[in-house]
Amino acid sequence: MNSSFRMNSLGEGYRALVIGASGALGTAFCELLNEDPKCSVVRELGRNSAPGLDLEKPDSIASAAVELAEEAPYQLILHAAGLLHREDIKPEKSYTSIESDALQAIFQVNTLGPALVLRHFLPLLDPHGVMAVLSAKVGSIGDNRLGGWYAYRASKAALNMLIKTAAIELARTRPHTRLLSLHPGTVVSGLSQPFRSASAARPASIAAEELLSLIDRLAPADSGNFFAYTGERLPW
Repeated sequence: MNSSFRMNSLGEGYRALVIGASGALGTAFCELLNEDPKCSVVRELGRNSAPGLDLEKPDSIASAAVELAEEAPYQLILHAAGLLHREDIKPEKSYTSIESDALQAIFQVNTLGPALVLRHFLPLLDPHGVMAVLSAKVGSIGDNRLGGWYAYRASKAALNMLIKTAAIELARTRPHTRLLSLHPGTVVSGLSQPFRSASAARPASIAAEELLSLIDRLAPADSGNFFAYTGERLPW
């Protein structure tokens, strides 16, 4: 990990908030931000933090934001939580595998929860700050070549629409704010482990540094767009 890591676009003494801080990427984000001498606060939020934030419990999103309002504004908010699979949910290979319960669970974590994060946490963001939300390239409708993964693809496509829509609104009222949808690539984590692409996975520490460096380079004019960790702009 790069001990000389710096975020240069957020000013001296910037405050950071990481939602989904216990996941592989969330943990790596927190480690890097804690190493940055320009960062004065790294607030970690997740199901087991204090306050707790559970995307499957909407009330916890609102109450966590209320509790953190005193510490705000944050110059950087990272949303690094998501759901692809768990014991009772597997990505669908065919439309014949679509299940209502799995769709609802995945949309709750990947779309509905983040929509409420936008509602409750954008007011805590510095007008010159950045909120970056981790999406996924498989959520690109324009890039969908293989099919499958119905719930995950659809939930991330819907998430991208939320980000785009909120960015348009922010551009009118807070033109210096950056709201970004980011594809982290395949990262060594519990999320990627069962899948063939995991053989190409990068360590979370490397992915986190690439994403933070990308955020640092992007300007308010880039707000509301969908970027891969490489800096490539992805189609919706």
